[in-house]
Amino acid sequence: MRAHPSAGDSVLMLVVLLAEVLRGTFGESVAGSPAPHWDVLAGVLLVLPLVLRRNLPVPVAYLVLLGLLVQLVTQQDMITRPGACAVLVMLYTLVAYVGRSAAACYACGAVVTWLVPVALFDNPHGWTPLVLFAVQLGLGLGFCWVLGEYVGARRAYQEATESRLRSLEFEQDQQARIAVAEERNRIARELHDVLAHSVNVMVTHADGAAYAVRRKPELAEQALATIGSTGRDALSELRSLLHVLRHPEERDDAGDRSPQPGANGVRDLVERVRALGLPVTLRIDGELDRVPTGPGLAIYRIVQESLTNVLKHAGWNATATVSLEETGAGMRIEVSDSGARGVLAPRTPQPSGGNGVIGMRERATVYGGSLEAGPNAEGGWCVRAELPLEGERAVAGAS
Repeated sequence: MRAHPSAGDSVLMLVVLLAEVLRGTFGESVAGSPAPHWDVLAGVLLVLPLVLRRNLPVPVAYLVLLGLLVQLVTQQDMITRPGACAVLVMLYTLVAYVGRSAAACYACGAVVTWLVPVALFDNPHGWTPLVLFAVQLGLGLGFCWVLGEYVGARRAYQEATESRLRSLEFEQDQQARIAVAEERNRIARELHDVLAHSVNVMVTHADGAAYAVRRKPELAEQALATIGSTGRDALSELRSLLHVLRHPEERDDAGDRSPQPGANGVRDLVERVRALGLPVTLRIDGELDRVPTGPGLAIYRIVQESLTNVLKHAGWNATATVSLEETGAGMRIEVSDSGARGVLAPRTPQPSGGNGVIGMRERATVYGGSLEAGPNAEGGWCVRAELPLEGERAVAGAS
């Protein structure tokens, strides 16, 4: 802690110093004789350290107490001068700024320093003045203690309030950062799903069209039409995502304005994949209309990514099966393929970035589900996922 005087402490010191000067401590006494050197030392120890009472409360308190002891020993009288009130000021300071333990020790030291030397003086008036002085001293110390408790409690309350405000501001900032990170991850997943599905379909059809342009022109023409249709759909979805990025206030005020595919969209998705030339069998056991929006989008994207991987790795003579089964507390998703390759399959396997399965697993985990992907025993590949729906339905019903 830096030891620098404050304006309030400087004013307090000057007031006590003025009282000391008026009494004649640092100048001529009332009788005109100069003040003793010990008296000057006592006045300096009592008054000047008050400038640093809040910066160095404990050392200043005991310097003041030393000044009181010098005064009492040299003056040999219980009648103290104005500078002695610095002892009461320092008791208040210790209670308010240091703590009760340090203040209690200081109060005991002040009582001993004040009363014991006075009791040893020759007092012609007996013990009555000493008792009255002790009562006055106790009242003064008690008043300063209570005042210090009050001020200390207010300071502690203000510090606690400021600390809570700083913590709240920090938590709000962290929550905003987490929300931004979650939104970025969500948009990244959407972009990956849109681009991975559409671009893979377009690349596969382009390779197939190049392969069949001379032998089967009608097949190449169909592939080129599919490339154009898939590209237009991808551009439409990308525009929706970019609109969300450019106009976040619309999402905050009115929710997500761009329609997101749900579990029911799996039927249309399967039909589009069939139109591409991949035989897909769809099995649905349950009511897809009851699936909430969030898990519904996750189901759609898991099926979409799985079928994209079939188109990318298995080929066009492969067959795929999509099964959606409603269990007692959730939805079970299974997408498998036979693993065969066909005429329009790329002549070299397409590289995999490894993010597809990771993204599907993240989508399942967000809603408390799980996902496994691996080869089938009879060949091909299989993706199995389970999503709980009971809690999501309860939330959707309450809203």
